[in-house]
Amino acid sequence: MYLVCGEALFDVFIQGDGARGNELVFKAIAGGSPFNVALGLRRMGANSALFTGISSDHLGQRLRQVLHDEGVSDAYLIASEAPTTLAMVGVDAAGSPQYSFRGEGCADRLLQAEHLPTLDAQVRGVHVGSFSLVVEPVASTLLALVQREHQRRLISLDPNVRLGPAPDVALWRERVEAFAGYAHLIKVSEEDLQLLYPEREPQQVAASWLNQRCQLVFLTHGSKGASVHSRHGHWSAPAVEVYTRDTVGAGDTFQAALLSYLARHDLDAPEAMATLSREQVNDMLRLAIEAAALTCSRVGPDLPYLHELDRHHLAAR
Repeated sequence: MYLVCGEALFDVFIQGDGARGNELVFKAIAGGSPFNVALGLRRMGANSALFTGISSDHLGQRLRQVLHDEGVSDAYLIASEAPTTLAMVGVDAAGSPQYSFRGEGCADRLLQAEHLPTLDAQVRGVHVGSFSLVVEPVASTLLALVQREHQRRLISLDPNVRLGPAPDVALWRERVEAFAGYAHLIKVSEEDLQLLYPEREPQQVAASWLNQRCQLVFLTHGSKGASVHSRHGHWSAPAVEVYTRDTVGAGDTFQAALLSYLARHDLDAPEAMATLSREQVNDMLRLAIEAAALTCSRVGPDLPYLHELDRHHLAAR
């Protein structure tokens, strides 16, 4: 099982004008990067649980119901009277989302050190990412968790930079580097690295994270595909051509596909990272690209199921 840590919220998409001039039509979809990764893992055949604060309000109850329906364990949810975070989402002409967050004082940000769970042997890995790396007190809580667990469990990281909740780029750099120091696998987008390190080449930054602990760094390039840095070297794979509806959830899909591959092949442990062959790493890369493409062909964060990936992966060979 992977314990996925971080925000759980509703993405609120502006659909257009209502019947009257003073109306707008919205569509709300359960989401947040960690929430999506937890669902994606289940859809791709791996067990998952979510460690986050969940509100007792109506939206929080709906988040719980979605997790239950998808088979994500609720054993690590922390009940809260604080409200549920909202992310207002507009999609530009290229299908890329633009976010505006309503989250100060909300349930998913309020995890404290006292909420840190005791993990048993069924938890094989811990995944962290997105703005929960930066906003307090959840950021310090999650850093304490990976510091405590990195020698016993696989730690994966996806910065998934969102400047709306935390606009201080220097703080983002500091926190990403802190978490990266405990990670065994990192997935990051080229866009994230351009925000964090505008004077450096993204490939250079990705390569700098490789060390004795961190064995894999995957770098996504949007419509240009993705690349990987490993002990076997660095190489790229092209994107899969699809009609892109939007890119919401594509990065979360990529992450979930990587981790689900490790779980299905009993490689979800720190010591297993150094045993991966070049062929296995390449299979992970191609699978994640194909999974992300399927999500881009849909509206919103509608992550694919394993049987869809099996069909798509075989067809692409």
